Amino acid sequence: MRNLQIMQNIKCQLLDLWINCAKNPLASIEYLELFKGMVFREFKIENVEFLNLKHDILYPLTTFSEGNHISKGIPYVSVAPYFEQRHQSPNLLVDQFKQYFEYAGDALVLEGENSIILGVLVLEETQIWKTFAQTPYKLELEKLISETVRMIKSNHRNTYEQKLNRELFEMTEIFHSTMDVNHILEAMIHGVKKIFPKFQSKLILSNDQDRRQIEDVYVFDYLLERPSTIESFVSGEMTVEEATDIDYRLLNAPIKGKQGIYGVLQIFAPPGYQFNSREKRFIQHLAQTSGNALENAKLYHQSHRLVSDLQLINETSQRLNMKLNKEEILSFLTKQLNKSFTPSGICFALIENNKYHNEKGTSAFFYEKEADIYSNYITNHFEKSADPLFVADFDNLIDQHVKYNSMMAVPIVIRENVQGYCAILHEEPYYFSFDSFKLMQSIIRHSSLAISNILLREQLQEMVDRDHLTKLYARKYLDRYVEKSMEVDEFGSFVLCDIDNFKQINDTFGHQTGDLILKTIAEQFQQAIQNEGICARWGGEEMAIYLPNKNLCDTIEIVNNIIKLVPETTNPSVTISSGIAFWKKDTESTYQVLFQHADVALYEAKNNGKNRYCLYQQVNA
Repeated sequence: MRNLQIMQNIKCQLLDLWINCAKNPLASIEYLELFKGMVFREFKIENVEFLNLKHDILYPLTTFSEGNHISKGIPYVSVAPYFEQRHQSPNLLVDQFKQYFEYAGDALVLEGENSIILGVLVLEETQIWKTFAQTPYKLELEKLISETVRMIKSNHRNTYEQKLNRELFEMTEIFHSTMDVNHILEAMIHGVKKIFPKFQSKLILSNDQDRRQIEDVYVFDYLLERPSTIESFVSGEMTVEEATDIDYRLLNAPIKGKQGIYGVLQIFAPPGYQFNSREKRFIQHLAQTSGNALENAKLYHQSHRLVSDLQLINETSQRLNMKLNKEEILSFLTKQLNKSFTPSGICFALIENNKYHNEKGTSAFFYEKEADIYSNYITNHFEKSADPLFVADFDNLIDQHVKYNSMMAVPIVIRENVQGYCAILHEEPYYFSFDSFKLMQSIIRHSSLAISNILLREQLQEMVDRDHLTKLYARKYLDRYVEKSMEVDEFGSFVLCDIDNFKQINDTFGHQTGDLILKTIAEQFQQAIQNEGICARWGGEEMAIYLPNKNLCDTIEIVNNIIKLVPETTNPSVTISSGIAFWKKDTESTYQVLFQHADVALYEAKNNGKNRYCLYQQVNA
């Protein structure tokens, strides 16, 4: 009668459990606590553990028992041979569990349909239980608990399926309601965390310039990714890896649309964890749905970007067809590059005298010593090739920490030769997309022709403005320069010089020697005035110097130095005579008058012994 009463009590309590489970499902550990209370009331049993069979491993619901840590579970194959002997004495199955649970006195094997093992209840043995276990009620209790566990598992499975379907539905709604890539990625990360709250997860995506930095979203890097991740990205198939080096079981699901693969969803599970078919289907469906949404958003943005890029190229072409000088073109290109790519640094460099020189529009960084590593890398590349440069992570490329990691450099090609380049930088690696790279190439190639035309015009103008032999300015250029100065400056000095007895040099030593002397004197003139004015070849053996805003004392000092150095640097040695004229704004002087005054002073110097200078209306020996 006692055992019958126990059985009826347990049935009533299990019936209440069934009813409560249908109304308000509990977690597995909560059901175990309710069962512990039941067996304590009926059998005075204090210690109970439920081992859930999953992927051929018996996992305890509580990970610690009598100080023995068995969180990785008990292999099913180690205890399965003893299941059929559990009703015999001695109970060999219980002996197996004693290795893990010191209190183990009996074990109930719970089965589902078709005798499929669901799990094992390990019980402490009390006197009441010993008596009960010798009756047929034990087998009835084992079946009753098996049915209860089967019902609980079915309820959990249905609840989990509903949760998965609900999450997929909510995320699909978001995916279909937005063309914002960031919203799609955030919804995806949020959904994965809700389904797998205890697992770490991240998205690894191919480069996207327009995407802002989002937590758990990374850029795909072939050099750094795990082989299983690369395999998933390339093949478009889900891969699972037992990553013992990082102590995780890693699942990789490709994020793919109809036209391509855009990245990989990674989920980090505990070692040995087996993703069931429902979980894999959910992950696969999520990755595919989000891949289609990403693809649609990218296509939408690409169409807008293509229109914007075409407008930019058209605007650039129209502007470049205008008659702009080099500085105006580079200034315009700087604005276009800043607007299109938001770089951290820009450099325009052109070759002059076989060396690269920074031009207008170049950022201050490229004038610093720290920029040499970039400039040297770019120039070395373009010395060997005319192909543009696209560097996603400069830090890894040179194995050295640098300030800027993303770099694009496009050559300025003139008559099939690299005559310079445009480069842009950014601190973040993988900042520039390949679409940006193609757009920059288009802009610079359109600009190269305009820059080429300007350089040709400058070269032609240089040929007109410069004397071919001495490289000094020509007389016409000097005329324009002085006339402009007399309009805008307050005062200035004009010096007219003549080589003494130069005809005799030509007659004695030949015109080739005479030409060398002219070039030597021209170099002395250039060194003497530096950037304080200009020198010009007036004609024949006559040369001129003009110094804007230079007072008489300073002018006389410069002319004296020239008169002293010319005999010392020429071979055969020659001397020069000079005439100096000075003007001020309040005298209303003209260029013709200024020249006449200098010519008069030069005539005076010639008549007073040569190898000297004279001031207009004042002769100094």
